Amino acid sequence: MSTKQQSLFFLALSALLLSSCGGGEQVPAPTSYQTLTIAKSDITVPLKYSATLKGTSDVTIKPQISGQLMEVCITEGQQVKKGKVLFRIDSRNAQLELESAEANLLSAQAQESSAKLEFESNQNLYAKNIVSKYVLDNAENQYKQAKASVAQYQAAVNRARVNLGYCTITAPVDGVIGSIPVFAGDQVAPSTYLTLLSGNAKMYAEFSVSESVLEERANGEADGALENFPDVTFFFRSGTEYNQKGRITSITGTVDRTTGALTCKATFPNPNGVLYSGIQGTVVIPFDVKDVIVVPQNAIVRLQNKSLAYKVGPDSCAYSTIVETAGIGSDRNLVVMSGLEVGDVIVTEGANNLVEGQRVLF
Repeated sequence: MSTKQQSLFFLALSALLLSSCGGGEQVPAPTSYQTLTIAKSDITVPLKYSATLKGTSDVTIKPQISGQLMEVCITEGQQVKKGKVLFRIDSRNAQLELESAEANLLSAQAQESSAKLEFESNQNLYAKNIVSKYVLDNAENQYKQAKASVAQYQAAVNRARVNLGYCTITAPVDGVIGSIPVFAGDQVAPSTYLTLLSGNAKMYAEFSVSESVLEERANGEADGALENFPDVTFFFRSGTEYNQKGRITSITGTVDRTTGALTCKATFPNPNGVLYSGIQGTVVIPFDVKDVIVVPQNAIVRLQNKSLAYKVGPDSCAYSTIVETAGIGSDRNLVVMSGLEVGDVIVTEGANNLVEGQRVLF
């Protein structure tokens, strides 16, 4: 081929490459792009919800009686078992009240014994017609009154024992001690806040779920939502994943009118006590979604308030189409809600560099 012929060949090739896919308008020379043929697939979508941890049995500790606080037996942040002594209140007055009640009970019991003997004696005399019916009835009434007095003083003894027991405050559940705003020597009363005992054998994460999500999992069954929820994961604010899976154990029966959401609680085991009330983080619920179109994020071009994908036509040219997408909790992929169909070929890598009608080489 002569030099002149070679020059004409390259000029013709350049003109062909610069020609428009649809007409006379020129576009940049084609470059190699990566493409994807659209198909539907099943995916797992991790839905994320902000959550706050609470103990499943957080207990506010307050005294049942008034008195001087004699001893604080625990420290803030201490792990305690059920029955552990937390506080001691001055028990001297309660002890005296118990002793007085017990003395009154002994006196009443003695009077009951005397009344019983009197009544039984009159029963025998009445049977021999020695005493009248009036005398017998009066003896019986005295005996009943004595029995009632014994019951009354027995109740007083029981009450005094309970009050004495209130002087020693113990842990009602296993848990972690919160802040302690009181000191030995303080005067306390039933309204005095002593501490918060967070029952942490199990913890629940409280968060809000949209009504639509609940309806999807319930499948039309009133009691089906909880069973249909999968195991959930808790992430600390640092991004660290908690090593125990949780289960959604309760859903409120009313929808918040402002947000259209329901409050859920996911319960997590806490065998090592690393979870505390008040910790904030994220609950992740993995939902299985079937027959959806998933594309990589780099296939979607953002233009102002629109999302575009470039479909490759039969002529190997790329044409933009508006699509609607939804995030799936991944930094790499998006779900396409509309704008693409199964079998469409779209540009993925390099889509941001395309212009309308540009030829795409495979």
